[in-house]
Amino acid sequence: MSQTDLRFSLLSSWLNQYFGQEVNVSLICGDASFRRYFKLTVKNNHYIVSDSPVTLVPIVPFIAIAKAYHQAGVLVPEVVHYCLEQGFVLQTNVGDEQLLSILKNDNVAGYYQQALDLLVPITGVTQYHNAEGKSQSFPFYDSAFVEKELTIFTEWLIGAHLQYDLSQVESTMLNDCFQQLIVNVEAQPKMGMHRDFHSRNLLMNHDIPGLERLAVIDFQDAVIGPITYDAVSLLRDCYVRWPENIVNSLMRYHYQLLMKHELIDHNADFSVYQQWFDLMGLQRHIKAAGIFARLKLRDGKAGYMADIPLTLQYIVDIAGRYPSLKSLSQWVEEVVLPKVLAKNATLGGGL
Repeated sequence: MSQTDLRFSLLSSWLNQYFGQEVNVSLICGDASFRRYFKLTVKNNHYIVSDSPVTLVPIVPFIAIAKAYHQAGVLVPEVVHYCLEQGFVLQTNVGDEQLLSILKNDNVAGYYQQALDLLVPITGVTQYHNAEGKSQSFPFYDSAFVEKELTIFTEWLIGAHLQYDLSQVESTMLNDCFQQLIVNVEAQPKMGMHRDFHSRNLLMNHDIPGLERLAVIDFQDAVIGPITYDAVSLLRDCYVRWPENIVNSLMRYHYQLLMKHELIDHNADFSVYQQWFDLMGLQRHIKAAGIFARLKLRDGKAGYMADIPLTLQYIVDIAGRYPSLKSLSQWVEEVVLPKVLAKNATLGGGL
């Protein structure tokens, strides 16, 4: 019996014991981590159960942050039962349909405004109660954190995947650009941050007849970080790109939300916010491109390779708007993107 089959057997036994009857579970998917998700229905109640190997993905943050988000008024799964020893979490099913699956050019603005509204209470959640019941602050998404994430790009995409050796000039250019992105993070107000806030992690919820709500999932990596991170994660999604006029309008909507709720200084004009937003998006797309390569090479998840070109195109377009980052834009456009496209083409059906 494989390790995966053994865990499934343990999960099934745990659920049978909890419900006092034999239950049938069906695999939904894994995600970009080592978690797997299953769904089940017992006595007309719908549940999700996650399987997280405890040495790889601790479950205490998910359990604690779910409670903190719920108390802040954010619709999230309710934790029904859990097993700390095995890493199993039984939770309510808050929706089977990802927001991404229903979005179109003519409805994305409305749904994304709802999503941006959710970021207001999320910014206020900066701590949770740990396993001992003590209050614990989220980790800080600081300059060291950001620098570590940016190295994923050079290590995994440039080095491991493309097997490209940076010249001294290229290395200096990247380091200079990375420092600008780090300074941008330091300049922004720091609030509670979901850290993976996009349309695949927002579910359509219809629990209340006649009322359509957005439920939030995958929040276990929440930190205290820059105010624009979650908004740019949503609006410049690594998996889908929306027309610039729509994104610009929603960007201004978020800025106005921040001003209304006094989450940024009233002296911070929109141009300051926009630079925060743009450079935050660059940092996220650089990191994501590296993570997608790592998912294939380290974790055997090749499907994310198809998402790398979009992240690189964002870098080309947004960095090109800033004189001090034009060298990054040009290098990604002329060197990195063609190599990635050529590599993807050779992988063919492996994507």
